Amino acid sequence: MKYIFFYLFCFLSNIIIAQSIKGQLKDQNGNGIEYANIIITKYNLHTHSDDRGRFDINNIKYGDTILVSHMSYESVSYQINKGNFESTLTITMKDKNIDLDQVTISPESQALKTLSKIDIQTNPVNNAQELLRRVPGLIIGQHAGGGKAEQIFLRGFDIDHGTDINISIDGLPVNMVSHAHGQGYADMHFIMPEIIDQITYGKGPYDADKGNLATAGYVAFKTKDSPANSFFSTEYGSFNTRRTAGLINLVSTTSESAYVATEYNMTDGPFTSSQAFNRFNIFAKYTRRMDNNDNLSIWGSRFTSRWDASGQLPERAVANGSIGRFGSIDDTEGGNTSRSNVVLNYTKFLDENNFVKTRAFVSAYDFLLYSNFTFFLADSINGDQIRQKEKEIFMVLIQSYIIKSTIIMIMTSF
Repeated sequence: MKYIFFYLFCFLSNIIIAQSIKGQLKDQNGNGIEYANIIITKYNLHTHSDDRGRFDINNIKYGDTILVSHMSYESVSYQINKGNFESTLTITMKDKNIDLDQVTISPESQALKTLSKIDIQTNPVNNAQELLRRVPGLIIGQHAGGGKAEQIFLRGFDIDHGTDINISIDGLPVNMVSHAHGQGYADMHFIMPEIIDQITYGKGPYDADKGNLATAGYVAFKTKDSPANSFFSTEYGSFNTRRTAGLINLVSTTSESAYVATEYNMTDGPFTSSQAFNRFNIFAKYTRRMDNNDNLSIWGSRFTSRWDASGQLPERAVANGSIGRFGSIDDTEGGNTSRSNVVLNYTKFLDENNFVKTRAFVSAYDFLLYSNFTFFLADSINGDQIRQKEKEIFMVLIQSYIIKSTIIMIMTSF
């Protein structure tokens, strides 16, 4: 009988001593670090941080040591003390240089997402379409003067200008479901590459929540909450090509951040008839992180662009010397387009596991395109040029209720 009491005493003591703690991982700017590994070395157990950087550890005791590691940050070893059981443990991790020879990819590590983030930081680009090239296996092409959305190819699909791929930025759809130039038209030119923090992507129709355009895959961009530095840059190239860009950090603290970014592009192109292309972008974002971990972000952007295009060329006209390779039959093609956006994202935590995500956005879009595919076939006097015009204003409110890992989504469109 005394042994029964002894074992019962040991069992109850272990329950009393072994407790659980809650923690959060943050980078040096105060942002949560997702998909980090939290390892309890003594018991060979591990868990991962969620998309807010939060984690729970069960059956841990005073004096135990945890090891926190992430591909993009220096590992941290932390010994649990008594105070960690009474309040949320906050661990700040420092950025580190990546040696790709040491990277191990596994299904649980979200490594491809991390590698895309590293790729953005180490191989900067100066236009939005080049961001799409960061998705493995995705190929783009540009035609008709540089102002149209790119033509996309993925997994054997000719996606045209976005018909079979879902593209979004902070939850704002880039695709126009109904458009004069084709369903799913996705003009990314309102996105400055310098404001992008992460690219998430998937191939194949495996994610129902991405919508009915994700036939071949999806690409989701996430903007920076707090850029590391302000900057100004100007570039100059052949054919009167110029780009000027800048970003100013207005506020940068652990609880809130705000910045404004802008760019201007222009080029005449290599064509006999000047392309006269120009594009202007401005983007502003404000982020607020509350003490109760609620998060609010709101941003607005404005984009305008116009261009001329030399259009299609008959191969026979170039072969017989009627026109040069960079000449044109109808050099009055081209167009202009603009888009204005306001996006609000708010996450309200009901408790540790349940929260409500609210997203609202308003977008106003204008599009005008002149094309000529048959030159003077139908009208030998005036030519066969056509005009495509689009004008849209749409508003959407989406609420996602996350209750014990069950997602309930309500969407209202106007």
